[in-house]
Amino acid sequence: MEFLRPATWSDALAAKAEHPNAVPLCGGTDVMVELNFDRARPAALLDLTRIGELADWAPAEGRLRVGAGVTYHRIIAELGQRLPGLAMAARTVGSPQIRNRGTVGGNLGAASPAGDAHPPLLADDTLVEAHSVRGIRRIPVRDFYTGVKRNTLAPDELIAAFLVPPATGPQQFSKIGTRNAMVIAVATFALALHPERGSVGTGLGSAAPTPRRADAAERFLGEELAAAGLWESRAELAPETVTRFGELVAEAASPIDDVRGTAAYRRHALSVIARRTLSWAWADYRRSETRAPRQVR
Repeated sequence: MEFLRPATWSDALAAKAEHPNAVPLCGGTDVMVELNFDRARPAALLDLTRIGELADWAPAEGRLRVGAGVTYHRIIAELGQRLPGLAMAARTVGSPQIRNRGTVGGNLGAASPAGDAHPPLLADDTLVEAHSVRGIRRIPVRDFYTGVKRNTLAPDELIAAFLVPPATGPQQFSKIGTRNAMVIAVATFALALHPERGSVGTGLGSAAPTPRRADAAERFLGEELAAAGLWESRAELAPETVTRFGELVAEAASPIDDVRGTAAYRRHALSVIARRTLSWAWADYRRSETRAPRQVR
């Protein structure tokens, strides 16, 4: 196995072009597990830990551009107010040691259906920025996942960053697992309210071959809120609206039976956590004062 350790981003892209089968290594929390259990033996490892720009974040074009090497701990500590849904998900990842090493960029690259970062990224219309020696492209995150642990990256591409709008309304994340910590999700769900444009974002995980949005649930809730004038009045949601939203989220899933749970349980769990996150987010919205969309600073 070759070990490649470029000192600059341009060197990293050149190395990836020359060694398209090289596996990127940054936090290592997924890659090293695969190696330790002899599940993978790549021809080469591409160590990106010396590339300082991957650990930067900054405002960009009305979004936050977050480097692929920014750790979960830093998402929580530095971006928790701007990206609350992603920060909530980050808090559920592994142990403090894992959160100090693991990265959202690595979660994206692994493309596991159970990855905790995926649902809030989907709910907030994230773009994935991929670089290669051929140039740069930005991929809507809903188009990024192509199958179980597969993504749309070309063999010579590396994830440089993801671009996500800062929250303009309440966001929530919920995770069901076989225990409270250090667990792979049985089901996850993220919700983002976008009052500035009168829309709703969702993301569900560990309940389909890829992370996905609940499109019908988003449309239903957005139409209900608009038709009843609830964005303006901030009145209570009708119980039947909350119930129907949960049903539509569950219908968006296509889970399987496995050692962590049955398909039927996953659908039931999604319905429950969708209702809960909606209730929590709407309660937050009702408590907040009318405000302009938050500016990126």
